[in-house]
Amino acid sequence: METTSKLKVSGVAFTGYPVTDIARARAFYENVLNLKLTADNEHEGRHWVEYDIGATTLAISNMSQDRWKPTSDGPSIALEMEDFPAAVAALRAAGATFSLEPFDTTVCWIGVVLDPDGNAVTIHKCHPETKS
Repeated sequence: METTSKLKVSGVAFTGYPVTDIARARAFYENVLNLKLTADNEHEGRHWVEYDIGATTLAISNMSQDRWKPTSDGPSIALEMEDFPAAVAALRAAGATFSLEPFDTTVCWIGVVLDPDGNAVTIHKCHPETKS
């Protein structure tokens, strides 16, 4: 494919996940993942909810349930954990379902947990010696 423009991507604006039940999803993202709500835009019972994480934003929404469906087979945001073992323990204590059990690689610890709608949320922690 030939490029005809000179696109310059300056960052990731947001990562969005479709959800079916806003209250249930917010309970997971706010109470289990401990994310801080930064916006909840509602229009006719449909919500676009945002959580700022570092320089980017994670959004959950039920705005387009007829076209945008939850799935564990799609892309996944990878949340960098401050303390990976503590994060795994907290997720297990909250009853979270792991679709990929946490494991250690040569460069990081990684695992995948499912939100209440089955969307894959990766938890991650780089080994200190691999961070540049």
